[in-house]
Amino acid sequence: MDALEVRPDPRDRRLARYAAAAIAASLVEAAIPSPLPGVKPGLANIVILIVLVRHGWRDAAWVSVLRVLAGSLLAGQFLAPGFFLSASGALASLCALGALQPLPARWLGPVGRSVAAAFAHIAGQLLLARLWLVPHDGLFNLAPVFFAAALVFGIVNGVVAARLLRDNVA
Repeated sequence: MDALEVRPDPRDRRLARYAAAAIAASLVEAAIPSPLPGVKPGLANIVILIVLVRHGWRDAAWVSVLRVLAGSLLAGQFLAPGFFLSASGALASLCALGALQPLPARWLGPVGRSVAAAFAHIAGQLLLARLWLVPHDGLFNLAPVFFAAALVFGIVNGVVAARLLRDNVA
């Protein structure tokens, strides 16, 4: 019986490189102390935005899914509550980016898309946390803090992604 041989194509290699960069960013971010649990800069989202602009939503979704799965495995968080919160945030973010994809870049560039993705990410996490982990509406009292962080980090990440795209670095 012959062995099955799988040959990666250039797209597979490209996605693997982007996913590795996103996973590395997630692991670096996990090592950064946070003043409030759940408030993180979302460094991997810079990579996702670059993939979105350069290669489209489908490739960005693959990189995001690989980042969540591999990042959680490497951090020892697979199937822990943090994994599900990360996955729900990533899914909500991808849905927002997908909904905005038809808009021309001149109407909504990387910064606007980044802010929308950051808000969706936080909303997805808050919704899951409310439904599963903290079954009390008091959780939503933290929403202004989380959304303020999403605004700041969304702008910063969008500016970094736009600059990398403009300078053709990524």
